[in-house]
Amino acid sequence: MAKPHHPHRSARLIKKRGKKPGAAPGTLIHVGEVSGVDTTIDLIHYDASHLDERNSLDVSQCRHESNVGQTAWYNITGLHNAEIIRSIGNLFQLHPLVQEDILNTDHRPKIEVHDTYLYVVIKMLQFDHSHRTVQMEQVSLIIGDDYVLSFQERVGDVFDGVRERLRHGHGRRIRQLGPDYLAYALIDAVVDNYFVLLENLGDAIEDLEAELLIRPTPDTLNQIHHYKREMLLLRKAVWPLREVLSSLSRDENVILSQDIRVYLRDVYDHTIHIIDNIETLRDLLSGMLDLYMSSVSQRMNEIMKVLTLFASIFMPLTFIVGVYGMNFDYMPELRWHWGYPSIMAFMLATGVGLFAYFRWRKWW
Repeated sequence: MAKPHHPHRSARLIKKRGKKPGAAPGTLIHVGEVSGVDTTIDLIHYDASHLDERNSLDVSQCRHESNVGQTAWYNITGLHNAEIIRSIGNLFQLHPLVQEDILNTDHRPKIEVHDTYLYVVIKMLQFDHSHRTVQMEQVSLIIGDDYVLSFQERVGDVFDGVRERLRHGHGRRIRQLGPDYLAYALIDAVVDNYFVLLENLGDAIEDLEAELLIRPTPDTLNQIHHYKREMLLLRKAVWPLREVLSSLSRDENVILSQDIRVYLRDVYDHTIHIIDNIETLRDLLSGMLDLYMSSVSQRMNEIMKVLTLFASIFMPLTFIVGVYGMNFDYMPELRWHWGYPSIMAFMLATGVGLFAYFRWRKWW
């Protein structure tokens, strides 16, 4: 089983703040990791019968008038360029505080209702198989009357399925319904990927449990703590999402239609299921930690029993030698030319043999 020995870091539980205390509200400062790529804008503009897809747009090409039944999905990748985010925000008349929140990638999942749009923050989680860590990325959604803006930190997401449904969905529901259904599809894709993430984590934890039952090592303890941290990260991302989906599916607003609320309630049920699975894995890890401590204690008791046995055997022998010493007239070894080096070699061999035995028994 691949083990996270090296200090590869997953997403930080608390990100460093880039904004100085006392700065004016609406100050646009990126908080998060710099992706190392240019900020890009991709567009999928569609209705029931037509679809137009364009990549790497300029900000000036973003806003356009849509006809009735048409929806525009702008996906912005890379948040480190604050000026581009400001330009997009001003173009779509986003509140300065919303623009600030988009650049601050340390927000908990939340929803804000504005006059002409909804602002939704969710956490996109993916499993890094090579390092067995959870990679967390903030996704901000702006849901308007004929458009959806999605802001993500870096290249790569879980929306490929949504894109394929749009490209090949002529006459299907996703092409016929508006931006609220598109926003639901994006949120649903993020939540569905939580199940995949939990399956991967569950497999890794089960492998660790099998190792714990066979022969626990200090590395086993390190892995238990590693996965407990990953579960904290996962819990931090998913628990607030329950409140967001509950609000989206129940509160009245002009952006979401009543039909879409049914789908959102289904995503809410999935989120509850995911939370239950998270709690199950957290309880399992806590139990594994207790089992590790019990195993180590039991193993230490076994070692002490063997060492006590050795001590019990040699204690009377040592006592006898201490009483009589070497005070015998007839000791042939005393006059043997190789007596001294032989006894020294025997002592060395005894020490090495005991050391090898302890290593073989995994006591050292």
